[in-house]
Amino acid sequence: MRRLLILLACSASLSAASQDAALATTRENTPPAETPGEADPRLTVASMRALYGTASYYAEKFNGRQTATGAVYDSRKLSAACNRLPLGTWIRVTNLRNKRVVIVQVNDRLHPKNPRLVDMSRIAAERLGYIGRGLTQVKVEVLSKRGG
Repeated sequence: MRRLLILLACSASLSAASQDAALATTRENTPPAETPGEADPRLTVASMRALYGTASYYAEKFNGRQTATGAVYDSRKLSAACNRLPLGTWIRVTNLRNKRVVIVQVNDRLHPKNPRLVDMSRIAAERLGYIGRGLTQVKVEVLSKRGG
């Protein structure tokens, strides 16, 4: 229990320090989606500050359950839950440990008391390379359509 409290305290202070150090992102082209047709190729980084925090991934027991948007959660599809961004928002998530990137759409919410920034689908967590760790520190950038 004590170890968990220390871990949570360290995570919270790291998250706060990362957010303070975040700089405003500039518009730039994003890399293409990892699988054709998953994300609109016209997506670019929105001109807003990046978000920094902890990412987890959905437990397998949630597979097949309804998400906040009404869609059925599928662990093999790229998606994420986030309380700080509107549903339907496309985001670029970067694993700060290994610099792997994935583009996903926010289609669900976390429990209101959950301090994590995002909860990723299993396939997204695999592509980001943190399945064995369970949690990782990430940078989240909001994407918008180019010219719109």
